[in-house]
Amino acid sequence: MGGKLTTARLELGGERFEILVNPEKALKYKLEGKPGVEEVLAIDVIYTDASRGERASEERLRKFFKTTDVLRIAKEIIDRGDLQITAEQRRQLIEEKKRQIVTYISKNFVDPRTNLPHPAVRIEQALKEIRIAVDPFRPAEEQVKKVIDELRPILPLKTGSIKLNVTVPPPYASKVFGMLKSYGDIRDEKWADDGSLRAVVELPLASQGTFIDKLSSATKGTVMITPVEKG
Repeated sequence: MGGKLTTARLELGGERFEILVNPEKALKYKLEGKPGVEEVLAIDVIYTDASRGERASEERLRKFFKTTDVLRIAKEIIDRGDLQITAEQRRQLIEEKKRQIVTYISKNFVDPRTNLPHPAVRIEQALKEIRIAVDPFRPAEEQVKKVIDELRPILPLKTGSIKLNVTVPPPYASKVFGMLKSYGDIRDEKWADDGSLRAVVELPLASQGTFIDKLSSATKGTVMITPVEKG
């Protein structure tokens, strides 16, 4: 990309407003909210057509943005508008977003036939089959529902939670308490005089196997874990 600039564009009421930006910094801002707009903006001008060098009049700016402050207007254009990115940037963003979607599915959904998470490779292959369009800028969590709806005909998926009774002996109770909270919600918590812990932890079905393995390892196999009986 070198020193080339790119465009951010916003349309309001049939009018188009554009700014010239540094492509790397603009993309970083779009994804992370930094650096500041003053670093992203390459030229302190608001255009109606940047490629032709046609500037927006102060009258237009006041009408649509209620100000002529270039930085304030530029921020609104970047925040609300479309950023023109390179084909390579788009490809990388989409691949990263797909990885995030696969991770989300594997952590929150299971195969209803086994109650175990699908392997990541299987989810990735299913995504290739449905050829769903992934938005590189929208959070993965916001796109998952549509992806799941498209995947279900070819990949059985079930979500939900499970409650587990967890009993941790004194030597490990305080050490693994943070682990319990990181995997799910603690619905009940009782500390005995000897320092042992009994808790009810609610966590996603898909996390059950990993949770049990990690907790067993951290307590050298001394933890007791049983499902909470329904009723």
